[in-house]
Amino acid sequence: MARLKLPAEADRTPEQAEACAEATAGIRGRVPAPMIAWIRNPELARRAQKLGELLRYQTTLEPKLSELAILVCARHWTSHYEWTVHKREGLKAGMDPAVVAAIAARREPALADDRERAVYEVARTLIGTARLPQSLHDQGTAVLGQRGMVELVALLGYYSMVALTLNAFEIGLPEAHAEELEPAS
Repeated sequence: MARLKLPAEADRTPEQAEACAEATAGIRGRVPAPMIAWIRNPELARRAQKLGELLRYQTTLEPKLSELAILVCARHWTSHYEWTVHKREGLKAGMDPAVVAAIAARREPALADDRERAVYEVARTLIGTARLPQSLHDQGTAVLGQRGMVELVALLGYYSMVALTLNAFEIGLPEAHAEELEPAS
């Protein structure tokens, strides 16, 4: 059960109402789940959701690649709500279900092309070790370009913040509990 709920419209401060209206008027058309927590600081909520819009919808990374990176992040943090939402979005963007299943099981996925492999390897390595070896940096830059690499790193940082927010406040649970993220018994 979520530890926080989005304040009812009648109970929102003017700043909270403005931040929620801005999110609803944006690309998503709704208040994103982590804003349930962030709205306690309306300026944080406003800025964070705008950054999320930019990183998810307005980068040089096509949706399939963004969703791949987000799923690696969600799996690392075992963020059930993030996983559930982005598994659906990843499949809709054309991700191979076998790739999604491999990430859930913490196995190496069979990826179709160099861009997918670069995104996966950079995401897995950077999130797992907080470092990026020169050879992997060079490989990612060769395939994604400098801008793409910067956008990928920012996406991973943002979705780590999202995952930690969702996990800390148990947002979306138990409804979005993803069985495939649980260890086999």
